[in-house]
Amino acid sequence: MDKNDYIFGIRPVMEAIEAGKDIDKILVKKDLNGDLINELYDLVKRYRILIQRVPVEKINRITRKNHQGVLAVLSSVTYSNLSNVMPDIYESGEMPFLVALDGITDVRNFGAIARTCECAGVDAIVIPERHSVSVSGDAMKTSAGALNYLQVCREHSMQGALNYLKNNGCRIVGASGKTNKLYTEVDYTVPTVIVMGAEDTGMQPEVEAVCDELVTIPEYGQINSLNVSVAAGIIMYEVVRQRKKI
Repeated sequence: MDKNDYIFGIRPVMEAIEAGKDIDKILVKKDLNGDLINELYDLVKRYRILIQRVPVEKINRITRKNHQGVLAVLSSVTYSNLSNVMPDIYESGEMPFLVALDGITDVRNFGAIARTCECAGVDAIVIPERHSVSVSGDAMKTSAGALNYLQVCREHSMQGALNYLKNNGCRIVGASGKTNKLYTEVDYTVPTVIVMGAEDTGMQPEVEAVCDELVTIPEYGQINSLNVSVAAGIIMYEVVRQRKKI
């Protein structure tokens, strides 16, 4: 991690929060307590920033300087908010096309998906605050710069975000191995959100329950395990095919 990607020390981190810095998450040493830490927690709660209690060794691997048991990892982009993104899409006269990533934690997969999103004309990527990859410097590099051009919405709850999108006229289409419906059998010429789950566990049950459609990609080989970034690309370009009538 580059030294420009983080801020360390209790006071500097609190000052960064109050100054409106885009913070991805804050790492706090597990057994750290005290009035100042309580102040930090109050700030974190107010600004809804992800905080993780970690062994001090994890912070030491990032910096050996006087971090006081607190380190803030800065976001490489400014996250967008769905409540701003959706009106802008509709007002521009475009047909909404979003990709939601539920439980994607591998930065290489995230970067590869982002590259395809940018090429396919996706309006925004939606990720949850927890149990998800974030827009780090590594993600920026893996995306080959695509994340500089994409809006990324980091929402408190994936289920809540999808319900919001559904209430705003979007069809929620989830990739799943639990259906026989092919990804080509859905109409994507309407406002659409493609939901991709983790490679090992798929979507969370509560996220799957929000989906209007579940679709699958046929596999004829022996391993039956498409990489999630490849699967996402296949479905995204079916959206492009239908909309552009290729």
